[in-house]
Amino acid sequence: MSLKQLMVAVVLVLARIVVAQDAPAAAAARPNIVYIMSDDHAAHALSCYGSKINQTPNLDRLAAQGMRFENGFVTNALCGPSRACVLTGKYSHINGFPDNKPKTVFDGSQQTFIKLLHDAGYQTGVVGKWHLVSEPTGFDQWSVLVGQGRYFDPIFITNGKREVVKGYVTDVITDKALDFIKNRKQDQPFCLMYHHKAPHREWEPDAKHAKMYDDHDIPLPETFYDKYEHRGTAAHDQDMTIAKTLTKADVKMDPPAGLSGDKLTEWKYQRFIKDYLRVIASVDDNVGRVLDYLDANGLTENTIVVYTSDNGFFLGDHGWFDKRFMYEQSLRVPLIVRYPAKVKAGTVTKAMTVNVDYAPTFLEYAGLKAPADIQGKSLRPVLEGRTTPEDWRTSIYYHYYEFPQPHHVHPHLGVRTDQYKLMFFTDLNEWEMYDLKKDPNELKNVYLEPEYSDARERMTAELAKARKQYKDEAP
Repeated sequence: MSLKQLMVAVVLVLARIVVAQDAPAAAAARPNIVYIMSDDHAAHALSCYGSKINQTPNLDRLAAQGMRFENGFVTNALCGPSRACVLTGKYSHINGFPDNKPKTVFDGSQQTFIKLLHDAGYQTGVVGKWHLVSEPTGFDQWSVLVGQGRYFDPIFITNGKREVVKGYVTDVITDKALDFIKNRKQDQPFCLMYHHKAPHREWEPDAKHAKMYDDHDIPLPETFYDKYEHRGTAAHDQDMTIAKTLTKADVKMDPPAGLSGDKLTEWKYQRFIKDYLRVIASVDDNVGRVLDYLDANGLTENTIVVYTSDNGFFLGDHGWFDKRFMYEQSLRVPLIVRYPAKVKAGTVTKAMTVNVDYAPTFLEYAGLKAPADIQGKSLRPVLEGRTTPEDWRTSIYYHYYEFPQPHHVHPHLGVRTDQYKLMFFTDLNEWEMYDLKKDPNELKNVYLEPEYSDARERMTAELAKARKQYKDEAP
């Protein structure tokens, strides 16, 4: 070997040593991301959000160590569409997944924040519910439930191979999440999408939680016997009532002999709500397992942990279960973000956010510029206390499509500000508007009330502005 060749070889060896030594530091400079999403978890079923019916100590712990968003919303309150919005940072009419109809399939070839992170050196994985029909793309590892999944002995497709895993679905998904984190490459930051099936219908609790709430009844919601007197066709026309729509599969048994009317409805409610809260208790326990692992292995400080849901849920509110409507319990989701390196513990923000904001947030924290076609806004200024609600968006835009089945909720779009909500039911040609400060339960449609004419004009203009901004201007 010549002297020149020897010098080149030495330089290359030294360069490899420097790169190898610097790799952990480079990985540490970019945060890990653990994105936890449950299915149909209403914000008013977390104790840190003021729940009067259950306790969620591990989710409360997460909120105490990070930031809780009081005004977290979705752009389309339905499982698959919400997930497509999260992945792409774009509304349903742009990402091509507006509903859960059999022919609707997510186009996995399109841009997602996961692909962008992967290309930038992140190790990526998804475990649990997927519900987008096509196979996951952009992930180093994936293990997702078939369809909605089942609570016991769930069926997964793992990196393309079908498998049945014995056990309770919430535990199994968490086991898979922990396996991903434990077996990660130490010289890369990672992003894990950790998706629970629970608390999706039909709410089957595990043995550990099966007897919770047996010793008392859950209080009825304030609007349980809402008759929809001051609203239009859509509220009357839905098929999602506790009284009529819940099935034997939902309540697990025939009602006691002789029950009828309100007493039967209240019996159904107790059967539903107790199982719903029981499966949430399992989610809370398992989130605690993941938080404990991050703490025990020195990963907490430099890991962004997000907890949210794909949409809200009616817990007997207005006499309903399910979601879809732009009414508050369906529109609103829990959103908790913990990142000790950047986010002050125990903070609460009123800043409005929607689920298309998550993608640009993750990209910015990874040191990447969000592509121009992403429609959300990075939450980093809010998370780090540099933006007040006055500097932030003042309204959010919503569009729901799936009709007529299931649940017969008419398609509608709308905008929400801090005080008002305006909704337009496209097939009915009907408007609804609510004064959220005077009427937080949304019981009286004030769209045609003379004293609200100025507010109606402003909200109509806000809706037109939002449709233009988000390129949703179809008739």
